[in-house]
Amino acid sequence: MTAIAARTTTDGGAAPQWVNDLMDTLGAPGAGIAIALENLFPPLPSEVILPLAGFAVGSGRMGLLAVLLWTTAGSVVGALALYGVGALLGRDRTVAIAARLPLVKVADIEKTEAWFLRHGTKAVFFGRMIPIFRSLISVPAGVERMPLPVFLGLTTLGSAIWNTAFVLAGYALGDNWAQVTSVVSAYSKIVLAVAVVAVLAFVGVRLLRRPGPGRRGRGGRGHAA
Repeated sequence: MTAIAARTTTDGGAAPQWVNDLMDTLGAPGAGIAIALENLFPPLPSEVILPLAGFAVGSGRMGLLAVLLWTTAGSVVGALALYGVGALLGRDRTVAIAARLPLVKVADIEKTEAWFLRHGTKAVFFGRMIPIFRSLISVPAGVERMPLPVFLGLTTLGSAIWNTAFVLAGYALGDNWAQVTSVVSAYSKIVLAVAVVAVLAFVGVRLLRRPGPGRRGRGGRGHAA
């Protein structure tokens, strides 16, 4: 797989060198380990790792089935680790932490909890196909103690779809596999922008609804009178 490492580094560092080294040394299991780490550390680029693995398949350096199985297993292992973090954190600790955050109310957590109880299965499945959230969605699933067989089934299916799409894209594009990265990078930026706007809107609404000193003062004088 040395040829892969040489190509990715000369193309402006599209793939981190350690990913090349891992796949060069271990083959398909190395791709699985890289994807497991990507789930635990979202900034790691799955949109680079998977097409690169697909390119390796097209070059005859890995088997397609082995890559799909190992990368999906890596996704499940990483998601399971974050599920464990959420389970250890638990609902009571989550509520206690949220109560200490500025502008966040316990009622917000309760509403989120109610939403997750209604739509958690869809969130876990479709969340596997949304950058950033594909990793983070495992934490509330653990907090709410989603049944483990359900969580594993949804995670496996959603991750298999995501991984297969990118591996096959890298396989089909061959030497141009890095084109996948630019497309998904734009998608990721849109998702991140939407998330930032949502957070800013939430903060803005809370600040506008917060009673100011003048309102409290008038209320206090009225009560005294």
